[in-house]
This record gives sequence, C-alpha cells and structure tokens, in this order.
Amino acid sequence: MARLFKKKVSNEEMEVDLTPMLDVVFIMLIFFIVTASFVQEDGFLVNRPPEAPPSDEISEDKNATFIVTETDEIWFDGRRIDVRAARANIERILAENPNAMVTVRAHELSTAATYIGIVDQAYEAVTNDPEFAVNLVTYRD
Repeated sequence: MARLFKKKVSNEEMEVDLTPMLDVVFIMLIFFIVTASFVQEDGFLVNRPPEAPPSDEISEDKNATFIVTETDEIWFDGRRIDVRAARANIERILAENPNAMVTVRAHELSTAATYIGIVDQAYEAVTNDPEFAVNLVTYRD
C-alpha cells in the first residue's frame, strides 16, 4: 500500500534559473562601487640635495682622460701606458679630486676590448660610488 502513495521521480535533472541571482549581484556591485569612497594615499617626501650650479670650468687637469689610438695604444698624461696601469692613475686623480671624471677618447678603429679594459680598471678603482661612470668619446684622424 505504501507503493501507491509514492510519487515517481523522473530521471530528468532539475535546473535552477540563476538569472535573478545574477541581477541581484550586479545591482549590489553597482551600489558598492557608487557608494564607496576611495582613499588617496599620500606619497612619501624625498629630500633632495640642492642642485649645484653647473661648473663652467671643466679642465683636463682635474679629469682623467685616456686616449686610445687606432692600434690600441693607451696614452695618459702624454705617456704610453699599459691597461693595467689605468687603475693606479685613476686612483691618483680621484685622490686629488674626488669629483674628477674619467673619459676615454677612443679612435673609431680601436677595439672594444681596450675600452672595456680601461672601464674595468676604473670600476675597480672606484668600488663604492654608484653614480660613477666612464665617458666615451670617439674621434677620427
């Protein structure tokens, strides 16, 4: 007798309509976007050192200038030097003038290996200055 009152459940799957729920979610999303107040965060202040006036007196005496010929000879202070002597000369110039610049005047036909050798020696001489740079100037005869 219990079998007579049981309803048959069909094997078809039941589907739930999600459209009304999506409508509610989008309405809530729009509400929260419209009513939200965005906070503007303040950045941190950087204390910059005062800018020094540009110095018009850039003298070859105060700077280290290396001349590389087309045959990869290195000249410094009017004498021919080896690439390994560049470091000692740069250290001497920087000891006399800590703001000195290092410049390499390389001939267009000189190899990059000579320039890189001088730059490596310069960076070994100055290990603690992150703003140190070697200037390259090319020339022709």
